[in-house]
Amino acid sequence: MSELCLHSSLSRGSEAKEKLQRGARERETEEKEMSDSKVETISRLAQWRIDSFGPCSYRRSESFKVGIWNWYLSIEKNRYLYIRLFPEPCRASKEQPPIARFVLRVSNIGANRRPYISPIHERLLRTSEDFVWPVDSTFHGRFIIDVEFLDLKICPLNGGEPLTVWPCDGAMQSLATQTTLRCLSRMLDEAIHADVTINTTDGSLRAHKAFLSASSPVFRSMFEHDLKEKESSTVEIEDMSLESCTALLSYLYGTIKQEDFWRHRLALLGAANKYDIVDLKDACEDSLLKDINSSNVLERLQEAWLYQLNKLKKGCLTYLFDFGKIYDVRDEVNDFFRHADRELVVEMFQEILTVWKPV
Repeated sequence: MSELCLHSSLSRGSEAKEKLQRGARERETEEKEMSDSKVETISRLAQWRIDSFGPCSYRRSESFKVGIWNWYLSIEKNRYLYIRLFPEPCRASKEQPPIARFVLRVSNIGANRRPYISPIHERLLRTSEDFVWPVDSTFHGRFIIDVEFLDLKICPLNGGEPLTVWPCDGAMQSLATQTTLRCLSRMLDEAIHADVTINTTDGSLRAHKAFLSASSPVFRSMFEHDLKEKESSTVEIEDMSLESCTALLSYLYGTIKQEDFWRHRLALLGAANKYDIVDLKDACEDSLLKDINSSNVLERLQEAWLYQLNKLKKGCLTYLFDFGKIYDVRDEVNDFFRHADRELVVEMFQEILTVWKPV
C-alpha cells in the first residue's frame, strides 16, 4: 500500500513539474511574440524589428502613435511578402481619416543590410485593405520594416481641402490675447513710437528698445550701458537677412506665422543663441527634432553640436544608430567626418560602440 502511495505521489509531482515547465514555455513564447510585435518610433519614423517570422503566415504589430492616430503594421507571407499599414479602427480614424504620404523599407538585420524600398505612397487610409505592398523578395528570419511618414493630413468628412497635422498652429487664443497681438502687430508694422533701427544684410527695420530688452538680456545690456547701440539707437545684425530678421521680430512681438517660423528656423536658432532668447532656442530645437530624416540628419547633428542642443543631438544619434539609418547616409558620412568637430566624431564612435552587437 505504501509503495502504491509513493508511486502516486511521484506521479503527481512529475505532472506538476511538467505543468510548470509547460507554463514557463508558454509565457516565454508569449513574451517573444510581444517583443516581436513592438514598434519603436522617433520623430516621423516607425520601425518594426522582427527577430523570427518562421513558419507563420501572418503577424500584426502592436499599435504605435504618429500624428493624432494610432497605427498598425501587418505582414502576411504567401507567394510574396505582403505588408499593410492602417490606422486603428476608432472614432478618430472614422471621423477624421488620415491621408498619409509615406515610404516603406524592408531590410535584413546584419552587416550586409540590403533595403527593399517602396515608391512614395499617398493614400487615404481607413482599413487594412486600403494599402497593401507586395514585396517581390524573400525575407525570412530577422528583418526590419520601416515606415517613414513624409506628411499626414486630416480628410474632412464634410469636404474641403485636407489639412496637414504638421505643423500645427496650436490652441485658439482668447479674444483679449488676439486683440493684444493685433496691437503689437501694428506697433511693429507701422513702427508706432519706434525708437531703434535694426540694420540687416539687405535692409533696415524699426523696433522698440523696451520690447527688445524685455525679450533678450543681450539687447537689454546694449541699451542700459554706455554702448554705441544706446547712443545711436541702432543695432547692427549683419548675419541675418531682412526677411529672417522680420521673422525674429514677429516672434518677439508674438505675431509670427507658423509657416514663417518653419521657413526661418535655422536663422532664428542662430539669433536665439546669439541674443540668449531661451524660449525661441527651445522652440527651434523641438521643431528640428520633429522632422529628422535621412536627407537632413547629418546637418541637424552639426547644428545640435554647434548650438549645444542635447535633445536634438540625442535624437539624431538615435535615428542614425539605434534605428540603423546610418546605412542610408553612408555616402555622405565620409564628407561629414572630414569637416565635423573632432569631439563630435569621437562621440559618434562611442555611440556606435554602445549600440553595436555582433550578429
